[in-house]
Amino acid sequence: MSEAKNDPLSLANMLRPEIRADPYAWYAQIRGQDPVHWDEPMGFWAITRYADVSHIYRDARFSRAMGFAGAFKRLPEAEQERSQPLYAAFSQAMPYTDPPYHTRLRSLANKAFTPRAVERIRPHIQSLVDRLLDTVEPDGRMDVMGDFANILLATVIMELLGLPLSCRADFKQWSDDLFATLGVVRYDPQVMTQALASLDQATALLRDLYDQARKEPKDDLFTALATVAEEGTRLSHAELFANTVILLAAGHETTTNLIGNDTLALLRNPEQMQRLRQDPTLIENAVEEVMRYDNPVQVTYRVAAENVALDGKEIQRGQIVNLLLGAANRDPAQFADPDHFDITRAELHHMGFGAGIHYCIGSPLARLEGQIAFDTLLRRFPNLHLATDTLEWQTHPTFRGLKSLPVAF
Repeated sequence: MSEAKNDPLSLANMLRPEIRADPYAWYAQIRGQDPVHWDEPMGFWAITRYADVSHIYRDARFSRAMGFAGAFKRLPEAEQERSQPLYAAFSQAMPYTDPPYHTRLRSLANKAFTPRAVERIRPHIQSLVDRLLDTVEPDGRMDVMGDFANILLATVIMELLGLPLSCRADFKQWSDDLFATLGVVRYDPQVMTQALASLDQATALLRDLYDQARKEPKDDLFTALATVAEEGTRLSHAELFANTVILLAAGHETTTNLIGNDTLALLRNPEQMQRLRQDPTLIENAVEEVMRYDNPVQVTYRVAAENVALDGKEIQRGQIVNLLLGAANRDPAQFADPDHFDITRAELHHMGFGAGIHYCIGSPLARLEGQIAFDTLLRRFPNLHLATDTLEWQTHPTFRGLKSLPVAF
């Protein structure tokens, strides 16, 4: 942290509580002073402009697989060997691979994760939302994160995958533990130990479920992934388990934070909340705007597969390049008045779901969940308001989400 004080633009500053609470002025400082910034204390690049982030997403010279491998190799040497199972799992998961391996995984997943499969669960998501709000309504208050978003999103993704709801708390803990190892700033041996234990437990359960799915196929995503074939080649057991765990974790973590961040944005901008109440047809736009304004995934990374010149800087082969999505989504060169939350905004080509071949495969589900959640919250609770003056944010540098969001109605 002392190094961060010597470099106000270093990503190590992301651990500071005041930046966790509101990183956007700091992002603007980096973008304005050095938009393609070599972070000397951390030993990697930070990219903040929308055009540069968009370009790197689509440039095959920047590797996602090498990016994850590069982050793994930054671990202390003694830790790399014991962390190998975790690395092996992530490296077989679709979001952390490159073509042609990524192309094969994506093709298989696309056949199972279809828009039709998502749309047909719309009534069920609405029913879940209604039941959760029925439970808290008599109290006149709730924690949007703990009482609503966490339960809703964990239930939806587990049901879509066909996993037993009795394991919801376990899978929530496992996904939290696994994602806690991702990031660009810090390494914690205890976090790694917990993640490895959770990976073992999740894989053991999925192995049992796989055996059941093969004997008694069901109409769910896990069975589809277990049985679908592309040119006669099925997912291996390791690929199936790795991709199921990552789909589960990503489907829960990011959309939970989407609902929390969007609810907070509306509560802090009451004129926008009132506009949405008056015109519910703006709900789709509202979800897109929060993905731009306060997106749940703030940072992702790549590695340069060869030397690349960018903005007069020479990015060397093998160097990690961090894409600050939160900064790109507030770039005034791309978005007019970017710090203003506006649910009627026309320019909504944000980076909240990524871009290029790694565009989020779960984006239709996240959008649907967000739209149903916000529409129902505002319709049922016309007096919805914050019930605290103090908000605490998660400390993970990659994701942006609240620990809790107390509201009253």
